[in-house]
Amino acid sequence: MTTDNRIILRNLGKSEIKITPIGLGCWQFSKQGNLAGKFWPSLGDELIRDVVRISLEGGINWFDTAEIYGQGASEKILAKSLVALGQKPGDVLVATKWWPIFRTASNIKKTIDDRLAALSPFPIDLYQVHQPWGFSSEIAEMKAMAELVKTNKIRHVGVSNFSAKKMRSAWETLQKSGINLVSNQVQYSLLNRKIESNGVMETAKELGISIIAYSPLAQGLVTGKFHDKPELLKNIGFRKYSSQFKPVGMEKSRPVAELVKKIAVKYNATPSQVALNWLIHFNGNTVVAIPGATRATHAAENTGAMKFRLSKEDLYLLDEISQEFKGPVQKT
Repeated sequence: MTTDNRIILRNLGKSEIKITPIGLGCWQFSKQGNLAGKFWPSLGDELIRDVVRISLEGGINWFDTAEIYGQGASEKILAKSLVALGQKPGDVLVATKWWPIFRTASNIKKTIDDRLAALSPFPIDLYQVHQPWGFSSEIAEMKAMAELVKTNKIRHVGVSNFSAKKMRSAWETLQKSGINLVSNQVQYSLLNRKIESNGVMETAKELGISIIAYSPLAQGLVTGKFHDKPELLKNIGFRKYSSQFKPVGMEKSRPVAELVKKIAVKYNATPSQVALNWLIHFNGNTVVAIPGATRATHAAENTGAMKFRLSKEDLYLLDEISQEFKGPVQKT
């Protein structure tokens, strides 16, 4: 077991940006501003500020938000909270995302000033295409992103939910402008390891692209709290319709959750910290994670996951017990 309170920063892809292995995901700051925002309760400004404060105090130096999170509500309250806490441009790193659904690539340049206004005074260090399902190709979208880099509207370009094939295409397009694709934000956890079998992880490592893992705790399932207290399932909102929260899905994930809890005792850590620690170390420096937090205690737990390191033995024990969550190997 290795305990070390020093947080070693990592490069975001092939960029000069140095980030902590864990950032704060800010979807829950949506204020129920639109349909996407209604996934979460409306958090008060003071609570949001506390979550951001504790994240900063714990060493986190970057925050991930998006246009679609409350139609700018998350971006605005994040910026407001950072300012209230004395943060200035350059003190922290901010990532946000452009929503492509029912839009073409031309909208990227048309709406960038709205994104900058929402995040003011903070610049956009990483701008990501949120989904691969726009009305334009990833090639057209990357050309528009390259223009934003050249005009200093954004610093770096990323994508989200892109397949290995689309990720490579985006990378190749940006390379023609001398720009690196630095990240692909995808769902990844001990209970969802599909990117290891569909080529995304392999391609990311080959091209030097960081994987930003969202839903790194499988919406809380990996911690075992729902296995231990099934009554909690009554109050999980839309999640209750997911197959993983049905009886068969719960039994499938139980062995992983039990091992996570067992290892947590060994490290005097919480189950969520063990699950996050596995994510940020098992694949070297390739994977960083963005857990959310709706309570100050959640934020403290997130930062604590960076203060120790699982042994190689424990990393591989968790790897072995979660093999079935990789899914079948797919050709890329």
